[in-house]
Amino acid sequence: MTDITKTEPDKKPRNAKNILTDILFYLVQWTWGLPVNLVGGIAYLICTKVLHRRHQKFGYANIVFLPWNSGGLSMGLFIFMKDNHKSERWTYNTRIHEYGHTWQCLLLGPLYYIVIALPSAVWCNFFEGYRKKNNVSYYKLYCEGWANAWGQKFSKMKMVDVK
Repeated sequence: MTDITKTEPDKKPRNAKNILTDILFYLVQWTWGLPVNLVGGIAYLICTKVLHRRHQKFGYANIVFLPWNSGGLSMGLFIFMKDNHKSERWTYNTRIHEYGHTWQCLLLGPLYYIVIALPSAVWCNFFEGYRKKNNVSYYKLYCEGWANAWGQKFSKMKMVDVK
């Protein structure tokens, strides 16, 4: 059974292999993924240091919670999510989903904007009516389903009741 009260991926034991993995992860994110992480990092600092928004660590990523009507937005190592969503399940699943986008950024680097962010933004903002009318899941788009798969794989957490 999935525990939706769990808010963080399981901690890895601290050993030489895991430390090297951590170093390589951040090295690639801050070189190959620099354009995405730079924008995300600046926005994250403004949200946390200037606006004093609630934030938390999630695996390798940093989540900040915002008082907006949007769902989630991932910019590399930085995830922005709706604060105080009425559904604990939504918050649980969205963390995992957005974390999948963090790993897509690791793979795609500067191509992330073209391959993931642009199609995702168009799908999210311009096809809501189409999805509702045709009963099509938001996660049907390749980059969204991929984010779910990688979010679950790398967080070692399972999403619940995803349509």
